[in-house]
Amino acid sequence: MIFLLIAAVAAVVTFVASRVVLRLALRHGIHPPVRERDVHSRPTPRLGGAAMCIGVIAALAVASFVPEFAGVFAEPVRVWTLLGGAIAICAIGVLDDLVDLDWMLKLGAQILVATGVALFGVQIVSLPIAGIVVPSATMAISLTVLIIVLVMNAVNFIDGLDGLVAGTTIIGSTAFFGYIWMISQNFAQQNAYFSLASLITSIIVGVCVGFLPVNWHPARMFMGDGGALMLGLLTAASAIAVTGQIDVGTMGGRSQILPAFIPVLLPLAILLLPLTDFALAVIRRVANGNSPFAADRRHLHHRLLDMGHSHLGAVLIFYSWTAVVSIGCLLFLIVQWWVAVGIMVLGFLACALLTAAPVGRRVWRTFLRVMRERRARRSGLQPTSASIDSQGDPR
Repeated sequence: MIFLLIAAVAAVVTFVASRVVLRLALRHGIHPPVRERDVHSRPTPRLGGAAMCIGVIAALAVASFVPEFAGVFAEPVRVWTLLGGAIAICAIGVLDDLVDLDWMLKLGAQILVATGVALFGVQIVSLPIAGIVVPSATMAISLTVLIIVLVMNAVNFIDGLDGLVAGTTIIGSTAFFGYIWMISQNFAQQNAYFSLASLITSIIVGVCVGFLPVNWHPARMFMGDGGALMLGLLTAASAIAVTGQIDVGTMGGRSQILPAFIPVLLPLAILLLPLTDFALAVIRRVANGNSPFAADRRHLHHRLLDMGHSHLGAVLIFYSWTAVVSIGCLLFLIVQWWVAVGIMVLGFLACALLTAAPVGRRVWRTFLRVMRERRARRSGLQPTSASIDSQGDPR
């Protein structure tokens, strides 16, 4: 119930702030023109990140008065450094949404914010895999900065469709919170429950739930770089924070070691599509002699639209892939490994069929047209253009 309260505070404050920011943006004409790569047709404000940041601040302020989180706020520098990093990266993103910053300047700012979070906020000091400890502070900071910057940009790269980032983040973060709850209940990892990771994860879910009503298709406002970069920072920070709280020694025999890998695998699984899109975009742009951050219209969500999916259909396909991967990882904590693998395989097949559905429909229509033309030739008749429409379907 405590986490539901925190998530509700984040959701309500974000929703109210979103309405206020949207009204101010429309009143003062604070919205960029539609770009060639955009999929929307009318100018839309991109200041949702500011409203989401207000929700994060409010939820953390309320949590600071909750006795169960006394242990989290016993290290105030850690908490407020993370909050300061979230505010800073949101401000940088909002500024980029307004004036279009140079990509090198924006990347430098991301590295600077991530370094501050790594130095005073969260940092990878150990991995829950055979007790591996990061050998030096320099390596720990470097690895933390790399992960945070990578996740921030991966989340930002897929922010191209209405409700896409908010929805996938809700699904993935809910699954990650489920993981924290499971290990705290079943593997004697009580320190992982009322922790910074669980608190941040619940706030992420609440903020996205509160923002989704104004971001659902057709969106009235976008979260912009400010919201996407902030979500990426908080998502990476929650995953990093939980990795040092898993004690493999309390997990029993060999069959229980798998849960220790989940804090490493689950964030990667949840971010599989964003990370894949990010990697493909960087390779594509560098191969063409462009900056790795040069915008284009060849992201995965653009490809789904080009395949023939509707805007909403493409978003739901992303939701489906995220749900299958994240829930599939959690199944390894609940059922036998072979059952989890089987369910994930079935889920992958279903998602693959949904993804390829427009192509399959076109292939089927072409097949029907060819068969119809063959039958017409065999009977000595010529198919007329009136009998076959442009899609190959009978009228």
